[in-house]
Amino acid sequence: MEELIVQSGAVIALRLFDIAYSIDLQKAETLWAERFGGTTTRSRLNTTPSKAVAFEVPPVQITLESVALAVAGVTMNALATARLYEFGVVAFSLKLTANLLPWREFSAFANAVDSSIGPHVETEVWKGLLAKIRQFLTPAMTRPNQLLLEEDYLIAVVHQWNKPVMGQELPDLINLIPLLSGEQRPLSEGAHRDLLKQRFSYYQDDLVVLTWDRAFIYEPRTDSDVVDILEVANAQLLELRYYDELLDDELPRMYELVARTRRATLLAPRRFADLARKLHTLVAEVTELTEKADNVLQVTEDVYLARIYMTALKLFRVSAVSAAVDRKLSIVRDTYTALYDEASGARGELLEIAVVLLIVIEIVLALLRHTG
Repeated sequence: MEELIVQSGAVIALRLFDIAYSIDLQKAETLWAERFGGTTTRSRLNTTPSKAVAFEVPPVQITLESVALAVAGVTMNALATARLYEFGVVAFSLKLTANLLPWREFSAFANAVDSSIGPHVETEVWKGLLAKIRQFLTPAMTRPNQLLLEEDYLIAVVHQWNKPVMGQELPDLINLIPLLSGEQRPLSEGAHRDLLKQRFSYYQDDLVVLTWDRAFIYEPRTDSDVVDILEVANAQLLELRYYDELLDDELPRMYELVARTRRATLLAPRRFADLARKLHTLVAEVTELTEKADNVLQVTEDVYLARIYMTALKLFRVSAVSAAVDRKLSIVRDTYTALYDEASGARGELLEIAVVLLIVIEIVLALLRHTG
């Protein structure tokens, strides 16, 4: 059988960083224009009606200078863009075109890109992009993060083959496994089946296959809606991971503060109240930002994109991380309530003691006046 040739395609590497508590997007647009004289756009899905799928707060997209990458010993220019999300995430995208390649060479090229700038490779490319963004963006950031969490994702896109192909036929015509898995050795039948399980087609001539860290997209109409949705799902995962780790750090500290506060005697009510306020603030902040992340994309009428979006969230285990964050928030809320009750009880006890003392003093004074 003649091997299919990718007439027009691209490999897109995504790298996302959680850089701040939040980003003032309007200020970011102004800063970018003042600093570099460039233009920004507010992201929307290209081909989908806004009432069907829309960003609650459209992120700001910035076109950066092209980046030179060494891929399999060849230096190539990648189109670089950055997308800023209100809840503090910046998503970088490096897009390398790949045209007139037989499928096996295209698949090998995607793996070479991953080997050059993937998650397990020490590279200055992402660091350089991040430094440039943070340099101009600092005044627009609220509480910048010092320790950065990150997520990555690799997407291989084919826009045109050397002959007409139906999307559902592709898994039988080309070997998607090396691209989706990054493995060159043959996989077991079960692993093979699992990698191809999440497949989607809307028209006869398109196909989307999703995995945990990679995706294959055949899209003749060259729209980027699926790519954008996969980026959003990764941004949500990253934001929830950040707060999951934040709460992991806060819970032991909270237990220690509670124990220390309980050891205090006279100052206990005030310290209980202060600690309760801090915990209440923490709960409010985490809840606000996680809700913004959860609601970043509203999918209502586009069933096809909704299925892809929900599958991506499931594959990325966003719901599991979200549940972990909710459990930890529940612990903090319960602790806050207990501290508040304890502070109120301690204040009540102090008032009772004060009343008793006043009564005793009054009795003593009355006795002294009587004996005098």
